[in-house]
Amino acid sequence: MKKSSLFFYFLLVFWIGGCAISKKMEFGIVSVDPNGAIPVSELVARMNGTKTPQTVTIKAPLTAVCQNAGCWVQVPKPDGSPLMVRFKNHFTIPPSTPVGTEAIIHGTAYWDTVSVKALQHFAEDAGKSKEEISRINKPEFKLNFEGDGIKLIQQEGEKKKRSN
Repeated sequence: MKKSSLFFYFLLVFWIGGCAISKKMEFGIVSVDPNGAIPVSELVARMNGTKTPQTVTIKAPLTAVCQNAGCWVQVPKPDGSPLMVRFKNHFTIPPSTPVGTEAIIHGTAYWDTVSVKALQHFAEDAGKSKEEISRINKPEFKLNFEGDGIKLIQQEGEKKKRSN
């Protein structure tokens, strides 16, 4: 009897620990402080005036999440085009993170040329068709963001679903 009780105790502890891990909402190599987070529109305005990299914290909804590994996300710029956020040291978020999830991301914004190979790789990660990927044939000089921490903001509806 004692062995089965002990087994169920460890099973319960393992299950509770697993649930806590699955609800993790912050990822990366730094803890993200939401105070002082700026909208992407402000970041773009700042970066359009300089080519010097800037370390900032931004707040925006996710418009895409790498479906292969959760190794990058995209957030919308004011013109509707995506700002690619790649994660430093290849940390990841859950690939199942829903588009539309509000996120606070700390990292460095910088201008750089993104190669055709990298653009095609990102398109493949995003689930684009082979036809769409084959149309990518020019590198792009654009604003990039290397995140070193991200905090996902749980929406009210998600809190209610998870507590049921």
